[in-house]
Amino acid sequence: MQNGRSQEEEAFDEKDDPMTGKKSRFGLDRQGMHHLGTVHWNQSAPVLYEHAVRRGEGELALGGSFSVSTGLFTGRTPRDKYIVEEPGTKDTVAWGKINQPVSPDQFASLHQRLLAYLQGRELFVQDLYAGADPAYRLPVRVVTDGAWHSLFSRNMFIRPPADELPGFEPAFTILHAPKFLAIPEQDKINSEVFILVNFAERLVLIGGTQYAGEIKKSVFGYLNFVLPARGVLPMHASANVGPKGDCAIFFGLSGTGKTTLSADASRTLIGDDEHGWSPTGIFNFEGGCYAKVINLSPVNEPEIYATITRFGTVLENVVLHPETRMPDVDDQSLTENTRACYPIDFIPNADPRGLAPHPRNVVMLTCDAFGVMPPIAKLTPEQAMYHFLSGYTARVAGTEKGLGNAPEATFSTCFGAPFMPRHPAVYAKMLGGLIREHGAQCWLVNTGWSGGTYGAGRRMPIAHTRALLRAALDGRLAAAPVRKEANFGLLVPESCPEVPNEVLDPRGTWSDKKAYDETARGLTQRFEANFREYEPFVGSEIKEVAIRAAA
Repeated sequence: MQNGRSQEEEAFDEKDDPMTGKKSRFGLDRQGMHHLGTVHWNQSAPVLYEHAVRRGEGELALGGSFSVSTGLFTGRTPRDKYIVEEPGTKDTVAWGKINQPVSPDQFASLHQRLLAYLQGRELFVQDLYAGADPAYRLPVRVVTDGAWHSLFSRNMFIRPPADELPGFEPAFTILHAPKFLAIPEQDKINSEVFILVNFAERLVLIGGTQYAGEIKKSVFGYLNFVLPARGVLPMHASANVGPKGDCAIFFGLSGTGKTTLSADASRTLIGDDEHGWSPTGIFNFEGGCYAKVINLSPVNEPEIYATITRFGTVLENVVLHPETRMPDVDDQSLTENTRACYPIDFIPNADPRGLAPHPRNVVMLTCDAFGVMPPIAKLTPEQAMYHFLSGYTARVAGTEKGLGNAPEATFSTCFGAPFMPRHPAVYAKMLGGLIREHGAQCWLVNTGWSGGTYGAGRRMPIAHTRALLRAALDGRLAAAPVRKEANFGLLVPESCPEVPNEVLDPRGTWSDKKAYDETARGLTQRFEANFREYEPFVGSEIKEVAIRAAA
């Protein structure tokens, strides 16, 4: 025993250790952090594995992935995210239930207590980039007291060449301490969990939750604030490129198929979740993927499935078989929101450059659990802006606590409301301008239910969705005859190769046509009610295509 601690509990001594990554000359002391324990800089995946195992942070799964449990919080906690209200944000942030304000004094108080908490602790630092385009690249520093969170960050963002690390200077820093709790009464916030964003100081504080998605989305939120002012549209969208160099982007909320559909073996993956549309084209914000893996299929999603047993992948809340340690992607006993985080080069057809030309096709994905929307529809630019502002999908029983047996409509504007600091109309106006400027064809794709609501109908076969997308992206559907659908005003192709004609008519797939009509009318009412919030901020051309319930 030494100072009351066993030798096994001693902090890892990395002095003169050749495995230690290069350290930036811009040290933590210049960011107000002093009297720290051992600080591990820019360590590689194998070294972070050693630390994580030593510290008991998780366990090895079959094939070498690293499995962790995030405890109480298995998803984001939007009600615990706040933005500091100061001169630079006072009139530019869309304040409300999502973008909640805190004062600079509230932030400073919690910041100082967090710095005190970190004193003497073993820390892990990753210096990384967000943004594949060097013209818009953001140098990001993640400081965490957990080895697996450091590995997550290293997987998730773009890793600089080793020779750039000594001169790395962060433009945005995340201080991450999952076990440090706020004092709600003192800090005047909702709970012990906090994600506090300070755009002026380019700093985020995260505590009280081990869910790593908060790290990822903090960077996304910052880029969503700063990039529009530079003429770049930030998008919660995946992207890929076809053999002829044609780029497609896929907007969609969690569970709509954004990651799965972009990881198409016949096309080159640019990124699975977050991109910017700049004056020169599309660029990935990230260097990795964060795939939802519940019920993942080795047949339908082989590229993603292969990552769950690969060294370097971090599995969040995925149950392992107790003897074989094989990940059980069908087990949702911990959460329905099971995740795998891996570097993008784990997908064989990914482009490590993360760059693509302007998109020829813009796809908006929805998972309609009511089973009334068509599997694919052509959109005018005005309809695309309308559906972008609406951001519709539906959640079903079992996906979240508190949901009953009936589907629940979800409208998340810009297909990512929790991450959009500015008013949604800012992003919608930019999207509409880019679609018109570059002549992109727009599509609405329903990956949800057919033949009835959730529990009565069936999920749209992924083979049909892929066939519809292939025909849309290669131009075959653009010239196909269409019919105007009665409830939502959508232009639906009358036929598509490899897809039965009856699948294209959602009403025809229902045995009870009256039930279809009632369900469809109910959904149009939800669309109409949701859009009232945005009508004052859009022009007449978008109001004309807005979905209205029949009188």
